[in-house]
Amino acid sequence: MAMPMENMAMPMENGSEAAQSATATLTKADGSAAGSAIATVTPEGLGVTVSVNGITPGDHGVHVHMTGKCDAPGFTTAGGHWNPESTQHGLENPQGAHAGDMPNLTVADDGTGTLTFTLRSGTMAGLLDADGSAFVVHAGADDQKTDPSGNSGDRVACGVFAAG
Repeated sequence: MAMPMENMAMPMENGSEAAQSATATLTKADGSAAGSAIATVTPEGLGVTVSVNGITPGDHGVHVHMTGKCDAPGFTTAGGHWNPESTQHGLENPQGAHAGDMPNLTVADDGTGTLTFTLRSGTMAGLLDADGSAFVVHAGADDQKTDPSGNSGDRVACGVFAAG
């Protein structure tokens, strides 16, 4: 008996089955745990929920970055912001935003924070493409308009998205 189409996994570009979610386990440059980012397919795009711990209190820029690599200490191997449409940076930029731009994450005095946001132009196939994607927490707040990264400072935590 043939399986109904809605129950069949569809292949993605990198050969894996179509995922409905992906998780990035965040670590700091010293290798200590810093939380997670979970992306889930929604009718509006990709819903991303980030939960952090052990991060300096205050506002932090958070973004999906182009490459699935997080080499410490600076996490520069994650590349620039996820920007397949070659737009400008920032949710308040009339020429933006990147597919991976998100509002600032507010971290409480105890070092914890959570944020949920929908990346409207994001797709799971794009997130999990051949070179993958990473989630990055920056040292400072994102001004939501300055290209290329909103003056959000150094990268203080990073995690590579994996299907599942």
